[in-house]
Order: sequence, then structure tokens, then C-alpha cells
Amino acid sequence: MTASPRDVLVLGIETSCDETAAAVVRRTATGQGHVLSNVIRSQWTAHAPFGGVVPEIAARAHCEILDVLVEQALGDAGVALNDIDAIAATAGPGLIGGLIVGLVSAKALAFAAGKPLIGVNHLEAHALTVGLTDGIAPPYLLLLVSGGHSQILAVRGIGDYVRLGTTIDDALGEAFDKTAKLLGLSQPGGPAVEHAAKTGDADRFLLPRPMLGRPEPNFSFAGLKTAVRQTAHAAAPLAEQDIADLCAGFQAAVRDTIIDRLERAIEIVVGGGSMARPPIVIAGGVAANTVLRDGLSALANQRGLPVHLPPLNLCGDNAAMIAWVGAERLAAGLLDAASTVARPRWPLDETVAPLVGHGRKGAKA
Repeated sequence: MTASPRDVLVLGIETSCDETAAAVVRRTATGQGHVLSNVIRSQWTAHAPFGGVVPEIAARAHCEILDVLVEQALGDAGVALNDIDAIAATAGPGLIGGLIVGLVSAKALAFAAGKPLIGVNHLEAHALTVGLTDGIAPPYLLLLVSGGHSQILAVRGIGDYVRLGTTIDDALGEAFDKTAKLLGLSQPGGPAVEHAAKTGDADRFLLPRPMLGRPEPNFSFAGLKTAVRQTAHAAAPLAEQDIADLCAGFQAAVRDTIIDRLERAIEIVVGGGSMARPPIVIAGGVAANTVLRDGLSALANQRGLPVHLPPLNLCGDNAAMIAWVGAERLAAGLLDAASTVARPRWPLDETVAPLVGHGRKGAKA
């Protein structure tokens, strides 16, 4: 199968953390996206004994399986490597070992097949997924919540992002994982906490709503995580219902905090005149949480704003979103040289002063 002159086919590779993924996406000349294949292999069973992702194990696992997944993605899509118009791979941010595996593999494939290479910012992939799934183009207001990032951004165009708020400590996904670990639940923590909370009473334990009412739409989840730990210790030994109630209370606190911070961001963009009726887009692994999705939908309906929630299979890390950014950048003529390097830190808005600070690897947040 060969792409028509009106279409582009992009092979995407994702290896930024503990999922190895490959996908093929078609972008039409009118900007419509179609996922032809999307293969994901989780490594969690290899990391479970350690209670978290071990970078060295992750990089080794990527090496062992990536070529198989690329072959499967091409086969599922019904295309050959020569049919592909470009190859896109996550170049950052993420675990450096995994990033190197994916990016070097993409470089080798691009060189062997004579195809353009596109190094993708993992955060940009989350930010632009709504274009693939819903056909929505910027501008819009983005809530990005994942294991490593919690940000609110004004998405003005491809490569054009303004950070309005970010976490000053833990990312939301990290807070979910640590809460699950504290309560003896399985990992990854997001689905485990949500499942336990289904039979819980969210009003039983009083948990804080950090940063509510602050003028800047930043987040803080470290204090909430600490409050869960202190409450759990006070109620020990914990019965199954205690755990369910704590999980429900934690989710309710997260929902209330996110809604308050997003309301402040809406006020900023509307008051500043950059967006009169900003569509609300949520992306990232935590976007799969039902309580959060329902809360954001209610907020959007209350304010009369459109809301776009990604399908559950595209909330977490995947290669379809990487391929889609590659297709968007290919259409815009934004290609990378073979000298593109992996970047463990790579903020979307590189013009804003980092809230947390700088390190040897670049701006932290």
C-alpha cells in the first residue's frame, strides 16, 4: 500500500518510559488523522518487584522488543517501510536510556530507507492528540496530567505553547502512584486508586485542596499525598473499606483542585483576550480517570465551553500520538537532522522562566 499524493504515512516510535510502542498514522491533505496501527507493550511486570520504573530495566526492555513492534505496526497497517513518508520518534523528555534506544533506532530506519526523521517532544504529542482523534486544531486550553507532568498550557499552534501553570512539586500521576503504594494497591497507581474508590465514601476523610484560590494556576500535590499518609496512619490498621474511602477522598480532592486551577486559567486567557471561548482539552495518562473526566465535563458545560477528552487507549503513552506529531510537522516542513539528540528534559514552553529551576539536564519545569 502506497500513500497517495494527498496523504502522508508516518511511522511513530515511543520509548520515553516503561511502554515500548510503534504505530503508523495517515494524515490527509485536509488534516484528518487515521490510526492504521498502534502497538504497545507494557513492561510493568518487570518493574513491579521494585515498586517503580527502573531506568536500566526499561532501556533493556526497549532494546529487546522494539524491532518486533515496528515490524508488527507496519504489518498491522498493511504497509512496508518504503511506503512510509517519515519516521518520528520521541526525543524527550523522559528516561535518557529509553529515549536513546528509540531515537537511534528511528535514525537507523530513516537512514536505511532514505526517509526524513522527526524528533518529537513527548509533551507535544499529548498536546496535539486531539487533532488526531477529534480533528481539533489550535487554539485551545490544554490540561496535561501524566506521571511526570502536570501543566496547563495555551496551545496556539504547532510548536507554539504558553505555559500558564505547572506543578511546584509532584506530578499528578506520581501522586496517584505513591498513594496506591502507600495503601498497598497495585501499580500503576491511577487505575488501582480509581477501582478502589468506586466503593468508597469521598466525604469520610477530610483531605486538603492545595492551592485553591491562588491567582496563578499552579498545582501542588505533595501536601495532599502527605495528608493521605497521615490519615492512613491515624486510621491504621486499614480495612478494605478504609482504603476505598481514602481513595475516594483523594480523587475528590484531586478533582476539586484541578477544576479550581483550570477555572483560573480560563479567566486568564479570556481576560487577556487570547481566547474568547477556549475549548478545553485534557491529555495524558491521568486523563483516563473517570472522576476527573466527569468533573471537567461538568465545568465545561457550566461555562458553555467545548470539551475534548481523548479516548482511553490514547491517554497513556503510545506511538500513534508520536506519529501524528510527525505527520503534522512533516506537513509543515518541520524536519530534523540526523544530529538530533535525546533530551531528558524538554519543556514545551521554552521561553518561560522555569518554576522549579535549572539543572545539568536543562529546565526542570
